[in-house]
Amino acid sequence: MNAVDKDKGVILALLDRFNTQRFPLAEMLKKKVDSGELLTESDHELLFHVEADLNQVRSLIERNPEYKKLAAEILSLWTEIINKEIGNREKQNS
Repeated sequence: MNAVDKDKGVILALLDRFNTQRFPLAEMLKKKVDSGELLTESDHELLFHVEADLNQVRSLIERNPEYKKLAAEILSLWTEIINKEIGNREKQNS
């Protein structure tokens, strides 16, 4: 198996995980923070795992630039969730 085929297989697996696990999680977390709730410790652990995933796929995305836009949109969604939760914490502490 050449590197391109291996990359495509990994990308397909990551996209499947995103569609079945990560995106539903993001939707749930976004609803929580949009309603003013704070994230739990387990929510933060899940965010940590997503961050680790993003760090692992960075080189994969660099080798497959057709996925850069999708990766940027996913990162933007997670950043939005984190920033909203920070805002919720600040409101709660003021």
